[in-house]
Amino acid sequence: MRRFFSKKRRIVMILIWAAILALRTTAWLCAPFCDWYVAHVLPIWLNTYGRLSGLFPVSIGEWMLYLAALLVFIALVLWMVWLPAHMVKRRKNSVGKPEAAGGKARSRFDTAVLRFYQSAAWIVTIVCLIMTLNCLIFYHCTPLRDKDAQYDLEELIALRERIVTNCNRLSECMTRDSRGEIVYDGDMKEKAVQSMHALAEREGMPRLEGYYSRPKPLYASWFFCQQHMCGYYFPFSLEANYNDMMYIMNFPYTMCHELSHLKGYIYEDEANYLAYLACVGSGDEVFEYSGYLNVLYYVENDLTDALTQRGEMERYALLTPVKEQVYIDNVYVTSEQWERVQEQSPLDTQFVSDVTDSFLEANLTMNGVSDGVVSYSRVVGLLLSYYHEAG
Repeated sequence: MRRFFSKKRRIVMILIWAAILALRTTAWLCAPFCDWYVAHVLPIWLNTYGRLSGLFPVSIGEWMLYLAALLVFIALVLWMVWLPAHMVKRRKNSVGKPEAAGGKARSRFDTAVLRFYQSAAWIVTIVCLIMTLNCLIFYHCTPLRDKDAQYDLEELIALRERIVTNCNRLSECMTRDSRGEIVYDGDMKEKAVQSMHALAEREGMPRLEGYYSRPKPLYASWFFCQQHMCGYYFPFSLEANYNDMMYIMNFPYTMCHELSHLKGYIYEDEANYLAYLACVGSGDEVFEYSGYLNVLYYVENDLTDALTQRGEMERYALLTPVKEQVYIDNVYVTSEQWERVQEQSPLDTQFVSDVTDSFLEANLTMNGVSDGVVSYSRVVGLLLSYYHEAG
């Protein structure tokens, strides 16, 4: 460590890691601190480098991921190739043997490698600090609502009927092309930002006020299709990103979902809930349809599970049927786009999907979300709570 860093740099790095540890410990123990941080400190980051990253038309966070992958690859190669040679060289020098010819060149190379690892150590430190400030603290904020409260079956049926009725109605209002696919004439990114501002005013939620960067499409959307991911929030650049190879009806909901993360609502069920409210209250039929469509799966699953457990599955046949067009519109990626994904990707889709699921499960569980990716479906509890209070 002493040879690796100067004394001043060691002190700075130790202080940064002490700050990271202090912040994470405080976050785990004190929800009011997290609430205060998101309300008063996060806006500072959004209005400084969040605005700066927002000036770029491409996703800065996405390219940072690819750069990180490249640096990790280089570090591993150097570790496997350079380190053994370096250790052999040190053993020779320790017994007084002269260096091989070209020793000066190797010495310069050794210096370059050490500087690379020094830089890598700083990058890891800064990344951990940014992840703490722009992501991990959010996990310990006070929940929006009691998502685990119990509601009776009739309320769940009423919620399902509301969503299905609106899906059926809106499916007939869409403008479609010759293939029957929905088209949108407008600036969807700007509308998503406007919908979030309208939600903040309508529901009296000051955390949703203020600056939003416009959602950005992911350059390698084919790769994110293989992960079955609709969008990403990048803490390193404070950007909301969406997969632009999805079917259009996923765009409004995903944009609002990722913009919710931008304001510190990091739990997936809460971001789903806010995206739903933003979309259905937007005054735009495409956004409304997207909102209803994207929670239909969760509500249908919860209802059929509840009816099955009670032995009352026959009641489902008495409910409003979902129109065929709704099922057609409620698709993640069209078959044509899937073909493009398979053509563009050098990776196996099942492998990418399995790795992503494992990573998400571990990440959510590590941050206190005990049910991992299943937490996405807890949006149903939040919606039941919302409509229960609304009467």
